[in-house]
Amino acid sequence: MNKSIKLSLIFLCFLTTATIAQNRQRKVLFIIADGIPADVVERVHTPNLDVIAKQGKYMRAYVGGEKDAYSQTPTISAVGYNSLLTGTWVNKHNVWDNDIKEPNYNYWNIFRLFRQQYPNKKTAIFSSWTDNRTKLIGDSVAEAGNTHPDYHADGYELDTVTFPHDKESDYMHRIDETVTSAAAERIKDKAPDLSWVYLEYTDDMGHRYGDSKKFYDAVAMMDNQVGKIWNAIEYRKKHFNEDWIIFITTDHGRDEATGKGHYGQTPRQRNTWIVTNYPDLNNYARFYHPAIVDIMPTIARFMNINIPTEKAREIDGTPLIGKVSVTDIRLNHFQDNLDISWKALSGGGRAKIWVATTNNFKEGKPDQYKLMAEVPVNKEHIVLNVGKEKSDFYKVVIEAPHNTANKWFVEKEEK
Repeated sequence: MNKSIKLSLIFLCFLTTATIAQNRQRKVLFIIADGIPADVVERVHTPNLDVIAKQGKYMRAYVGGEKDAYSQTPTISAVGYNSLLTGTWVNKHNVWDNDIKEPNYNYWNIFRLFRQQYPNKKTAIFSSWTDNRTKLIGDSVAEAGNTHPDYHADGYELDTVTFPHDKESDYMHRIDETVTSAAAERIKDKAPDLSWVYLEYTDDMGHRYGDSKKFYDAVAMMDNQVGKIWNAIEYRKKHFNEDWIIFITTDHGRDEATGKGHYGQTPRQRNTWIVTNYPDLNNYARFYHPAIVDIMPTIARFMNINIPTEKAREIDGTPLIGKVSVTDIRLNHFQDNLDISWKALSGGGRAKIWVATTNNFKEGKPDQYKLMAEVPVNKEHIVLNVGKEKSDFYKVVIEAPHNTANKWFVEKEEK
């Protein structure tokens, strides 16, 4: 075989492999294992999380928004779930506690965005807690877009016949086992395109026993459940033309004193973690401190979801995959000026700086943004005169080649 033919065959093989990779069906599954601070998941033997992280990465992360600022978010379960689902902090999604009284559905969750763009693809939720589907996703709720998961297995906490409630809360472990089995079975036979699995038992043991063998054993049980789900994913990857990404995370940490409580803003209550199998995370994921809100835009990017401009401007998270132009926006207001700075990450290009003094979006109405400047991304700062838009509230949006980022300035009264 002469050299030119050999090179042609090699090139043809490369093109064939690349085409197959591009045509693989993309699937996403995320798991929330409730109430496990980073130090605990690092201390307990978790071989299944380790296997997944070996393919991708284990990262420390955080919940709770910006401490002592407008986006500070209670470290409470449903609050954390909704921060993941919507990619926003509580000042936007409006779920302040586990009652989930008035979620603001104007901030679309990942299931609604996915369904709008891919109406024929399948979604699923596997959970002990029915409210995750009925209230947070807003199953068949008009204000939430009448989004309805194609598959669901939940409500087990209400079935006291099958799962009689005992004083030790061991019934919650049995429920999590049922949730896990349902998820693994459905993934193996139907492979929904976007799935959420929620596991509760770890949080129950944390509240009851705090930092203890019982709590650590519950974390090990969770790892075993993750392994069952991961095995189903591996089966699909082996036998079908599918490209799977998985995220496992938690919704909050625990208090420093005993490990029994949360709700506050201490470092351990805010300190969480993310495990993913994705092998090529970006510079933001490598060099910055990711947050729970970063998972939603990452899923959207992986699944090629085109987020409408007005909604993209509200997302607080930054994608962990692909190129990112700007992150870490900081604002200061003095006299009639806004001092805006940011960190430039990938490539150059130009950044458009938009400013609004309204927050009509929360009511489903458009904000009146004004294009204030267009500068090189690598400049990383600008001072804008906003005297003509004098206000005690500013929404700043930076639109750059590879992502859009936002920050609010809320005037504080001096004491």
